[in-house]
Amino acid sequence: MSRPSDYDDGTGAGGAPRIEAPEIGVKGWLRWFWRQLTSMRVALILLLMLAVAAIPGSLLPQRSADPNGVVQYEQDHPKLFPILDAFPIQAFDVYGSVWFSAIYLLLFISLIGCVLPRIVHHWKAWRGRPPKTPARLQRMAGFTEVRVSNTEASDAEREGFAVRAVEEAAAVLRRLRYRVETQRLTRRGVTEVSVSAERGYLRETGNLIFHISLLGVLVSVGIGGVFTFNGQKVLVEGETMVNQLIDYDTVNSGRSFDTSSLEPYSLRLNSLDVSYMTPDDGNVSAIGHVKDYVANMTLIEDGGESEHIIRVNHPLRIHGSPAYLIANGYAPQITIRNADDEVVYSEAMPFIPQDNLNMTSLGVVKVPYGITDGAGDPVQIGLRGFFYPTKVELESGAYTSNYPDLTNPLLTLDVFEGDLGIDGGVPQSVYSLDTSDMEQLTGRAVDAESLELAIGDTVDLPNGLGTITLDAVPRYASFDVMQNPAQIWILVFALAALGGLIWSLFVPRRRMWVKAVPTADGVVLQYAALARGDDPALERAVEELRERHRERL
Repeated sequence: MSRPSDYDDGTGAGGAPRIEAPEIGVKGWLRWFWRQLTSMRVALILLLMLAVAAIPGSLLPQRSADPNGVVQYEQDHPKLFPILDAFPIQAFDVYGSVWFSAIYLLLFISLIGCVLPRIVHHWKAWRGRPPKTPARLQRMAGFTEVRVSNTEASDAEREGFAVRAVEEAAAVLRRLRYRVETQRLTRRGVTEVSVSAERGYLRETGNLIFHISLLGVLVSVGIGGVFTFNGQKVLVEGETMVNQLIDYDTVNSGRSFDTSSLEPYSLRLNSLDVSYMTPDDGNVSAIGHVKDYVANMTLIEDGGESEHIIRVNHPLRIHGSPAYLIANGYAPQITIRNADDEVVYSEAMPFIPQDNLNMTSLGVVKVPYGITDGAGDPVQIGLRGFFYPTKVELESGAYTSNYPDLTNPLLTLDVFEGDLGIDGGVPQSVYSLDTSDMEQLTGRAVDAESLELAIGDTVDLPNGLGTITLDAVPRYASFDVMQNPAQIWILVFALAALGGLIWSLFVPRRRMWVKAVPTADGVVLQYAALARGDDPALERAVEELRERHRERL
């Protein structure tokens, strides 16, 4: 069978022009990219990417928070460090890296692109009219109809009843806080009177509040990260800290933080009172657990002093900056004398709890100067040991603590002699001891008894290096002082986002219609509704409207 002469199989052989899609062009591709970026799906993907991108910042030391840790990582991994630190990986400056900033900015732009058009659309919908009554309400949810018959009524009377019925329905809907509009339409010679109602615009308002607040949180976090200040300080009972950069043990601050903005004041830790559970509390299994920490502080500013108390989760706010109590422990007061009976070390050194229940603590003491060996040459010594608030001896001969308070305190120390490594220019933690270039003089590793000291005891150091005395065991507390100008806004926007989310979940968006259609023997009243989203109570709402309407009629 032959084909017509004008047949075209797609090759254009029949003379008909081929149908080809027009080229999108640069503007088309830009428009496509913008639509993809401002879609809610991409916004959620970017939010997930931001959470995943923050993981390396918690696994690797960051220059802004732990510069010493970065230096130590470079020493421990000399081959891997240059790769991780190179551009664009920037693994040790994650939160300031190009790729993290790109994700953050794209998320910010995506949310703005999502929210702004919705605000415009919502504003138009808010000022608009309810939708017209559909021709066939039978297709809507909860459809029901009531037939009012009166064969003796005239056409004018039936039409008047239909108008009054719709007016009464509009009054009921207004009381239910619907926005209403009555309509009159003639179809096939029959005049239909209806009322169209809509409510639930606050649902979209709640959605917009949530998204705008989420934008506010992102902006506040960004601003806070630039201007924030966070300093930590360990104070032994009786010590005083000054609110100056040089006096903090560790400091984390934003890139644009002004150190001159630190308020001039001082804080002195008078005492740290810790109360424990006792048998009198009625819970034998909880004996030794902490009931409360109370740091008794003296605030010194403007030449005056005032007494304050800091508890866990109850900070002291000074000029809007909270000072939190975050850790505590024991700080044995140790005095070391050399062979000539000269004091070369006398400090209270904080020991780090290894057992938060019974406060078995590990600590380090470093003495870089003032001690000489038997030949008169200067030597450096380091001591590492445990402090037991309530010492008990196990069957193995090892010590432990079975109660956190000072009931039977004991300090044990192992002595090392050699190079402490503090002259190499690399910062060291005061809570760790590098023994790679040191010789151990006491301890199980060298089959020599460790030094044991109760409060007030003095014992000799090995090899005639001098003596060591445990004078007292005061407590110490660690404080965290924060200054973030955006933290109040983060709280405000977070609460607003939560309120907007709850608002949008509990406000249903509904449309309802009541139509009155005159017939040959009376009037037919029709009721129906439509929900924007899931609304399990929609049919019940239609039924309640019908009952209220019937009562008014």
